Amino acid sequence: MDKYLIITRNLLALLLLLFIGAIAVLNLVAPDRTFSESENRMLEQLPHFSLKKLVSGTFTSDFEKYVSDQFVFRDVWIGAKTDTDRMMGKKESNGIYIGKDGYLIQNFVPPTEGDVQEKVDAIHAFDQATPGLNKYVMLVPTATALYIDKLPKYAIVGDEEIYLEKVRRLLHSNIRFVDVFPALYAEREQPIYYKTDHHWTTRGAYVAYLELCKQMGLTPQKRQDFNIRQATGEFYGSLYSKSGFRHLQPDSIELYLPKDPEKYAVTYIDEGQTTDSLYAMEKLQVKDKYAVFLNGNHGLIQIKTAQPNGKKLLVVKDSYANSFIPFLLKHFSEIDVVDLRYYEGDLASFVDEHDIHDMLLLYNANTFFEDPSIKYLSE
Repeated sequence: MDKYLIITRNLLALLLLLFIGAIAVLNLVAPDRTFSESENRMLEQLPHFSLKKLVSGTFTSDFEKYVSDQFVFRDVWIGAKTDTDRMMGKKESNGIYIGKDGYLIQNFVPPTEGDVQEKVDAIHAFDQATPGLNKYVMLVPTATALYIDKLPKYAIVGDEEIYLEKVRRLLHSNIRFVDVFPALYAEREQPIYYKTDHHWTTRGAYVAYLELCKQMGLTPQKRQDFNIRQATGEFYGSLYSKSGFRHLQPDSIELYLPKDPEKYAVTYIDEGQTTDSLYAMEKLQVKDKYAVFLNGNHGLIQIKTAQPNGKKLLVVKDSYANSFIPFLLKHFSEIDVVDLRYYEGDLASFVDEHDIHDMLLLYNANTFFEDPSIKYLSE
C-alpha cells in the first residue's frame, strides 16, 4: 500500500513539474497581447530597462505588472479564481459586489471635502468666464445608490446621495442642478441600469431626459414617438470585465430610434470624420458594445441638426451622456459635445466663438468625484 502511495505521490509531483514547465515555456514563446477583450483594457507591455528605473524600483514594479498581464491563459485563471471565491461565499472582487438578481454593483469611494470644493470652484470659475451661458448640472447616481437593497448584507459602500446633495448646495443659485435621483428611483424596478456595466441603460437616460426637459422648458418626446430596437442581447460590460465574475446573464442594449427621423451630421473634430448617424453599429461586434453610442468617447463632437430654431447646446460630459444625447436632437440646431478627459482647447473661448446659449454638464457620480479633469474646466 505504501509502495502505491509513493508511486502516486511521485507521479503527481512529476505531473506538477511538467505542468509548471509547460506554462513557463508557453509564457516564453507566446506573443505579448496589447489588449484584453474580457477585461476591456490595455495590457502592460515589457518595460524599458534602465539603471535609473532599476534603482528607483519602477522597473521591478512595471515588470511585475507585465508578467501578470501577459501570463498565459490569464483570462482562464481569473475566471477560475472568481468561481472558486463564489463557491466559498465571497461576493466582492476588485471593489465590485455581486448582488441580488445578477447585478454587479461597484463600491462608491467618498471624495475628500477639499476635492468636492475644488470641482465646484472650477464650475463657478467657468460660470464667471461665460456669463451669458445658461448652465445645467446633472450628476447621475449610479446603481450603487439606487440598488442598495441588492448589495450583500456585509457590503459597506459610500453614500453617493450625500455628496450629490453637497454639490447641489454648494452651486450658485443661477446654475440649475437637475436632480434625477427621485425619477430614477421611481423607475428602479425597470431596466434603467445595466447589470454587468456601470452605465445607465437607454431607458434610464430617457427618464433623466424627461427631467431635463422640465428644467429647460422643453416639450419632451414620448416613448411612443420611438421605435425601441434591441441592438444586441449579448452585452457584457465594464463591471463584468473588472470584477472577473463569470457565468452571468448578458445585458441587452436598446436604441430609441425616432419614428419621425430627421437628417443630421455628426462630426468628430479631432478625427476629421463626419457621419450621418449617432450610432456606430460596428461596435456591436466588439467587447465594448456601449461604444455603439457616439462611437465611444472623443474630445469634441459637433452635431448639426435640421432644427431651424438656432438654439445651440454645449454638453460637457462623461460616457453617460453618449446614450442621452440622441434625445436632444429634436430641441437644438447644434449640439457640441466635449469630454474634458480628451479636450485640450479653451472652453470659454469656444462658447464665445460659437455663440452657444445653453450648457449641460452631465456626469455620473463616480466619474464626477474621481475624474480630475473637471478641475480644469475654466482653463
